[in-house]
Amino acid sequence: MPVKVSVVVPVYNPGPYIEDCIASVLRQSLPRDEYEVIFVDDGSSDETPARLDAVAAEHPHVHVIHQEPSGWSGKPRNVGIAASKGEFVMFVDNDDFLGDEALERMYNYGVENEADLIIGKMAGKGRPVPVELFRRNHPRATVENAPLMDSLTPHKMLRRSFLDRIGLRFPEGRRRLEDHVFVAEAYLRASNISVLSDYVCYYHLKRDDASNAGFQRFDPVGYFGNLREALDIVERYTEPGHTRDLMFRRWLRSEMGERLRGKRFLKLPDDYRRELFDEIHKVIAERMGPSVFALLEPAHRVVTELAGAGRYEDVLAVAEWEAAIAPSTAAGSVTWDGDALKIGFSAEYAVDGAPKTYPADTSGAEPEGPAASAADAIARLERGTAARFARARVDLMMRERETHAQFFQPVEFTRETLPVEGEPDRVRLVVNATATVDPATAASGAPLPPGLWDAFVRLTIGGWTREHRLFPVSKDPLPALPVPGVVGGHRVLPYWTVKNNFALDIDQAGKRLGFGEFKPADFTVAGDRLRAVLPFHVTGDVKAAVRLTGPKPAAEVLEVPATLSPAEGGHAVLDAPLPVRSLQQGGWRLALCLVADATEPRFFTLPLVVRNSPEGLKVAKPTPKKPRAAAAPRPKPRPGIARRLARKLPLPVRRALVRALVRGRKPARQEGK
Repeated sequence: MPVKVSVVVPVYNPGPYIEDCIASVLRQSLPRDEYEVIFVDDGSSDETPARLDAVAAEHPHVHVIHQEPSGWSGKPRNVGIAASKGEFVMFVDNDDFLGDEALERMYNYGVENEADLIIGKMAGKGRPVPVELFRRNHPRATVENAPLMDSLTPHKMLRRSFLDRIGLRFPEGRRRLEDHVFVAEAYLRASNISVLSDYVCYYHLKRDDASNAGFQRFDPVGYFGNLREALDIVERYTEPGHTRDLMFRRWLRSEMGERLRGKRFLKLPDDYRRELFDEIHKVIAERMGPSVFALLEPAHRVVTELAGAGRYEDVLAVAEWEAAIAPSTAAGSVTWDGDALKIGFSAEYAVDGAPKTYPADTSGAEPEGPAASAADAIARLERGTAARFARARVDLMMRERETHAQFFQPVEFTRETLPVEGEPDRVRLVVNATATVDPATAASGAPLPPGLWDAFVRLTIGGWTREHRLFPVSKDPLPALPVPGVVGGHRVLPYWTVKNNFALDIDQAGKRLGFGEFKPADFTVAGDRLRAVLPFHVTGDVKAAVRLTGPKPAAEVLEVPATLSPAEGGHAVLDAPLPVRSLQQGGWRLALCLVADATEPRFFTLPLVVRNSPEGLKVAKPTPKKPRAAAAPRPKPRPGIARRLARKLPLPVRRALVRALVRGRKPARQEGK
């Protein structure tokens, strides 16, 4: 059968970090005879080569190529392309991993849309990944209709015939931004590009040892020399105009402007910071014109114009001012609305915990050219931000704590300009929002998988786009949250974390569900029916189950179907038949499963028993166990005579004796080892 996808993985000394990568490519949903994996070992000196050979020996669709070290990822990727047999080639780094259905979904989506290049949704743990690009699927994306330029890493699927037709390969040798050069040309020459956003295809991870190549400090001269090569590619395949400006804007904003802003710039050593600034200044002065600056928001434009004019001290002053600015969020009401949660919140920017203020008057023309001073730059930035407040937006994203997979939730918001008491010429810019989180559709139309999901607010105002956890309005006391829900076949618990962040627990909670707090009075038995009003939100009848475990020594186990139905006050009524004839006398322990038709039903033990006696059935507390008699304390052994004598010696002498004893216990070194 023809190979659909060749996965190319450049490898260099990944150590244990390659294990997740290996596991993920082996468990792909695409049949094994429809894809191949090519590991190109670029001269690794750790145990990886032997590990890869062992994997290949066990799996016929896995191949390993060993080569002398080339110094970077470009050559091993090109070697992998040359060896590939697939209709498409997918590039994966050795310390990242794929979603289980990534190859199948990306391949099918690419074939469906006749794409030369497919970009799958990414999740980043400790590493930045595109966010705006993955708001929705883009079957026919271009630089002009989608933020493609947010994604310049090589972790994409490309049609092999497209690569061969235009002769596209990665620059080789030890260098930076080889992926920018490769991807920029691919974007400009592909017949179609498709972006798949409804499934997390690629997990981009920061290693615990922070030794990913992208995290190493770079030589500014070499780095921006390589960046010029990417700019050259754009100039080669575009005419002067909007498309070229859009592409140049990405590098001006992200590779230059962002490096000169706030804490990121200030934390660099003085000499390196100055060298970095000088190289950025050269590129801006050489290649960036007014039409590119015009596409930037105020926070980026002010800084990059200063850099283009060579004004280092002013850029440094603006960075010091900006370092104190951070987003601030406040959650209001959180309620169930049918099967969805409605979350009200507000967001704005703050300075050292106090609301950030802006000039109330934004009338007048926007000045041309760089600001006259740092103070003028800050004034321009504030004024431009306030003038563009009508374009401000806010999003709420749910992010899984372990993998950092994240999904946008529907949000309705309004923008509010508030006066500042005692400062008539200043205002606050606040965005008020209500998000809808439906656990059954919150993962781009699919249910949120089991896990712990943290809420993050993404606030964009005038060039500041920052994410912030969702905090309560008041932390003392914390606002009450709605009861857990049993919706969409899942247990959903809204809760405040130990750091007072809003989060959702999907199918993980045990103790937090409160089963240990039930009392006999909460349950009633009428005839052969067990009933209780439980603090759970349901919108219709839910299939549950009750487990009864009989008294020892037999401890017979019986399970009966139950139903959770909506009740007044937002709670649920439990109704379950009791197999009276099967219950022998004694106490039967109670356990409850909230979702009986789950893939793996989970029963929660209640601190209650059903007693069957001549008087009938009733719910009671279990009989407490008799406490064990405490064992008599054992006398502490008296130290031996040698230890008692040693205690009388001076401390240095005691230490010398210990060292001598340790040396005496070591085996003699054998010859030849």
